[in-house]
Amino acid sequence: MPIFVLAVLVAAAVAAVLSLGRFSRSRTWTATVTPLASIIGSGFLICGPLLAREFGGAAALAMGALLGLAYALGAVIRFNIARLEPLLARVGFHDPISWWARSGQAVLAVAYAVSVAYYLKLLAEFSLKPLDLGAPVHALLSKAMVTALILLFAALAASGGHRRMEKLAHMSVSLKIGVIAGMLTALTVYWVTRWNAPVVTPQARIGPGSVALLLGLLVTVQGFETSRYLGQTYPAKLRIRTMRYAQWLSSAIYVAFIVLLTPFLAQAARTEGVAGILDIMDLAAPFMSVLVLVGALASQLSAAVADSIGSAGLASEVSRGRLSLTWGFLASAALAVAVTWLTDPFQVVAVASRAFAVFYAVQCVLALLTARRTGAGGRAAQAAFAVLAALSLAAALAGAPAES
Repeated sequence: MPIFVLAVLVAAAVAAVLSLGRFSRSRTWTATVTPLASIIGSGFLICGPLLAREFGGAAALAMGALLGLAYALGAVIRFNIARLEPLLARVGFHDPISWWARSGQAVLAVAYAVSVAYYLKLLAEFSLKPLDLGAPVHALLSKAMVTALILLFAALAASGGHRRMEKLAHMSVSLKIGVIAGMLTALTVYWVTRWNAPVVTPQARIGPGSVALLLGLLVTVQGFETSRYLGQTYPAKLRIRTMRYAQWLSSAIYVAFIVLLTPFLAQAARTEGVAGILDIMDLAAPFMSVLVLVGALASQLSAAVADSIGSAGLASEVSRGRLSLTWGFLASAALAVAVTWLTDPFQVVAVASRAFAVFYAVQCVLALLTARRTGAGGRAAQAAFAVLAALSLAAALAGAPAES
């Protein structure tokens, strides 16, 4: 109980500082929050058990490799902010670079719609985990819950409630980061108080499918690309700098979380379902799963709303206004409902990862074309863009469901 109380106090303090402090109103922080909130969803909660099951004691190294790929893809997005955006302002509508840019927006609109199903499926899994229902009932209730939430979003959008949805999306950011701080505090205290206890880690099962599974988790570290489409709000240099901040901070949180889970990796490897982390956190301290559940639900809800807004906005932009924002929401909702009923909670992680991997491949092609057109970066940069495009396509083609 003392550990749980300490975790709650830390969570409340961090959430209060981020919500009420003077720093929270600075442009640097507000520009950092958007990509940071997208990167750190509840996805990082599912990584611990899945990586423990596949990589054993090397789970933190596997997480580091995934974050390294994400940071390299972030560098591509940052290059496009600095070099592609000014170029797009000069070239014509039918220029190949303009065509690739519109293609990237269309792919991202689809990826966001798929990710809505991903976020809400995780929300349903975390919500239903404490009920311990039978598998058929659990699956049916989960899909029904997700469908109801998607239809609620669509109805709210159709009634002109876009601004209310944006407020809902940002309400939980401070709470989410506060809960993460509380979780890390609880795990740190557990580690420190038992520093001399023997630690047994599960044996790694590294094989041909390990890389595919790791690529299938790309969506859990995705979100930095949101800075690319904030040009009307923030200047390029600020977006580039704050995207780096978001990736640095989120990477530190991900790695720290996996490292602090080390005493529980053996138990984590045996958990079932994507919400298995709730069982693990109760081992660190009684009632910790309650705190984690609150953070997970708030995180998934805000992320789903944010991606609904992003998908609808991009769909409207790609259609050059022919598709209204309301119809964009409805199209996104229809795709999200289809993904919900056609995939299970593990498969939807890989489907969402593949969708974003295609988007990143397009961004790499855009960076390569821009580098050749402007001469920026030289041959080394062009080679790096080509390699990252190939890796992104590999992730799109080979990303495996987490259950595999």
